[in-house]
Amino acid sequence: MCFAGTLYAQDNAQTTSTPTSAVPANQQTEQQAEKANAKQLGTVTVVGIRASLQQSMDTKRNADAIVDAITATDIGKFPATNVAEALAQVPGVTLDHLFGATQRVSIDGIDPSLNLSYLDGHPVAQALWLYGDSPNRGFNYSLLPAEILGQLEIYKTPEARLPEGSLGGTVFMHTVQPLDVAANTLSGSFGTNYNDMTDKNRPNGSVFYSWHNASKTFGVDVSMQHYEQDTSREGQEIFGYTAIGAPKTATSAGIPGSPAFVNPYIGGLVTSGVLKPTDVFPTEINSANFEQIEKRNSIFVNLQYKPNEHFDSTLSLMYMTDSLDNINTSLYPIAGFNYAGITSLGAPNAAGVISNGIQSGTPCLQATSCTSTADTYEDNDARASYIRTKGIDWRGTYYGDGWRLGGQVGVSTSNNVISQAFKEIYYGGGFAWSIPNGFNFSNLSTANNPNYWADNDFGGNIGYKPYHARDTYAQVDFSKDFDGFVNELLVGARYASHWESQSLLIYRGVPNMTLNQIGYGGLSNLQGASSIGLSGSSISHVQTCGYTCIFNAVLNNGPLTANDPVDYWDNTFNVQQQNTAVYGQANFGTDNMHGNLGVRWVKTQTTSYGYYVPSSCQVAGADGIVPWNCNFTAGTGYIGVQTTHYNFLPAFNIAYNLTPDLILRGAASETVAYAPYNELAPYFEANDTVLTATAGNPNIKPYRSVNFDTSLEYYFNNQSVVSLSGFYKNVLNYVTQETTPQTHENGSWGTLYPGPTGTQLVTNGMCNTAGQCTYQVTAPVNGGRAKVKGAAISYQQAFGDSGFGLRANYTYSDSRTVQTIQGADWLPYNSKNSYTLAPYFEQGPYSASISYNYRSKYLAGGYVAGATSAYTGSYKELDASVAYAISKNFSLSFDMLNMLNSVYKQYDGPTNAELLNEYVSGREFMLEAHFKF
Repeated sequence: MCFAGTLYAQDNAQTTSTPTSAVPANQQTEQQAEKANAKQLGTVTVVGIRASLQQSMDTKRNADAIVDAITATDIGKFPATNVAEALAQVPGVTLDHLFGATQRVSIDGIDPSLNLSYLDGHPVAQALWLYGDSPNRGFNYSLLPAEILGQLEIYKTPEARLPEGSLGGTVFMHTVQPLDVAANTLSGSFGTNYNDMTDKNRPNGSVFYSWHNASKTFGVDVSMQHYEQDTSREGQEIFGYTAIGAPKTATSAGIPGSPAFVNPYIGGLVTSGVLKPTDVFPTEINSANFEQIEKRNSIFVNLQYKPNEHFDSTLSLMYMTDSLDNINTSLYPIAGFNYAGITSLGAPNAAGVISNGIQSGTPCLQATSCTSTADTYEDNDARASYIRTKGIDWRGTYYGDGWRLGGQVGVSTSNNVISQAFKEIYYGGGFAWSIPNGFNFSNLSTANNPNYWADNDFGGNIGYKPYHARDTYAQVDFSKDFDGFVNELLVGARYASHWESQSLLIYRGVPNMTLNQIGYGGLSNLQGASSIGLSGSSISHVQTCGYTCIFNAVLNNGPLTANDPVDYWDNTFNVQQQNTAVYGQANFGTDNMHGNLGVRWVKTQTTSYGYYVPSSCQVAGADGIVPWNCNFTAGTGYIGVQTTHYNFLPAFNIAYNLTPDLILRGAASETVAYAPYNELAPYFEANDTVLTATAGNPNIKPYRSVNFDTSLEYYFNNQSVVSLSGFYKNVLNYVTQETTPQTHENGSWGTLYPGPTGTQLVTNGMCNTAGQCTYQVTAPVNGGRAKVKGAAISYQQAFGDSGFGLRANYTYSDSRTVQTIQGADWLPYNSKNSYTLAPYFEQGPYSASISYNYRSKYLAGGYVAGATSAYTGSYKELDASVAYAISKNFSLSFDMLNMLNSVYKQYDGPTNAELLNEYVSGREFMLEAHFKF
């Protein structure tokens, strides 16, 4: 596959036009000379797998720091639908596949939120796309079309001149510049992508055009893209585990509210020794189906002005829209809620997990208020999501006699008013459940009949979450050349401001409806879930008629009111982070050695706002609803907290040529990174039925780490290199998540109680009748310490004139924290073992490549808002690509992604004893026709 718009010229150096802050400083002078040579040498177009690998290898070889690079042809020639999947070819880079491979990219075992990404040296604002998700600083690569890029660089060691804020690595993405390609360059692609789980095709297309005048003093390029993708993620989720507890006996008071206390049958199993009080069984077993149709449109424009050899500037304009409407359907029998209906429980395994059981109950016919001893709910979350991102950036450099003055200034904004229409229908019939096969209703004649499904004293609601993000930045850089060991001195200053905010309004008053009134959509057929071993009613069950039906049912049946302020108070925050930095850096070198030494001083000021609601304002009225007109006293209400931190960040990089083809590198540095923006705000976001929540902490300090890196690289032939690297990070303040039980007002109590859900929460002792509930609240805390150490080996070789070649790498990363998370001392997103094996073939008009990626198990985020972290099982992915060049102007490509239809699994602990969820999302096939002139 060859992405359109990735055509670029190569003289003898990196061809993308980059600001001072985005390329190694010692390369800037070299690039000036090489650009001058380009006038005499003419333009050479880089095409093909081997040419792109050579380009990437040259960038790595010439850098002062430890750097990996990917050219745009790399992105196109190796199987990838986006930049993140291309990055996975780099040693130490791993992906999390919870929602595809586009959002969570780890570098050297570090959490994706602690790595930074820049487009032409500047940040890109990103709004949240998923309702209920928590924001993070990790770059969402799905929002950026790969067509606009010329090259990527992954800096694994920092330099003083580079922006602060990354512990693992910094990714610099460079767009194609109009003066670097031939005038009137036109390229593009049109095709279709197919997902075998949705059995649907979606179109995509892109066009790139570049022009410059005859004197090459002014040029413009434009990249436009339309991309669509049909996504389906099917599987099983288990919403926690319930302990058996102890019955009341003549000699023991038991554990009130526990299954053994409430249900005499279970109590008898404990008394007889068949079960232990500590044995557990799944609370809720959910058949999960996430469906989304993404439609992205983008346009990027670069206007480059270079009137002479002394001045070069570029004005970049960016506009993107991304429609990400989706519906998430969750049908879950509740085994660990209404204990009285449990009639059978199987024997526990060695870990104390009961893997099967039976619940009895009686369904209700055409009833919107039903009480039974078996409870099954089907949540229908229809979400509208439309992100609009805009940006303008100017960067320029003046080249004097042995000195350079550069600057960059710009702003980008991203906005999304996410909405979710929610309908929750109910069935009271009995069911049998098992792990890992799911569940089956006892009476299919009623369970598969829409007349027995309806709202149950809760008609649903609609929530609106306006989300806004803005980045503004300005920087200036000055460098002066010298003769001698120190050959260049760089100084500069940078100001960057990031602002992010959200609020939430939930409108209620939706009438109770039967499934037929909502819109019956027949029986589901979740073949993806079937492929992972689920069966019975987990695969085939009643469903609504989908996204439009849910919105219509919520919005078109009477007036709605936002009559409960709790959700608004808990989910409103506003955070601004302002970084002011100055740096000094000295570049040095001899015939066989080069490197840099510098220090960066950073002032970080964070101002965060959120609601602090006193208990006096959380008391529900007679209608079960908390009133809006709370009389906030001093120190309560919408409050702001400001914190300021100062850091000196030294950085040292050195490279020594042991021989002309053998390079030894070393690096030492101190770095800082920052927690996600929502964690810095005094806010509280809850799931009012599961009773989990996340909260912010405006007093958490930046992450701070002392780092040591080394590498040995042997360039033994064209497109051929073998390297060995090692890294050690001593994180002195690792912000950790701590989960504690806290009592809060339930924002949905007016609709949950006295309905069956609220009544059962009261019965189980989790809430009182006034709506005060005990939530498991996860919030960030200071003081954690962690260490990450590891090594990587990378091998790349082209096998002579055979056309065959191979890329392979392996990374070992061992991490430890002082504090344990669910009984283990793992760092989030760190896999101990990961590797890539990617053979390729290119000869004449034919090219092909295969990529196999593997990562071992790791700790990642949970499955529901406020859920504690989950342990993710090992993951493997196999992709392939073939292409045929019809002529120098036209070609065809066929890409096959996720050919193994790999299963994404998460567990409640490191031993894999308690399954939390498992998903598959199908194989993807892309057929495209390409042109270039």
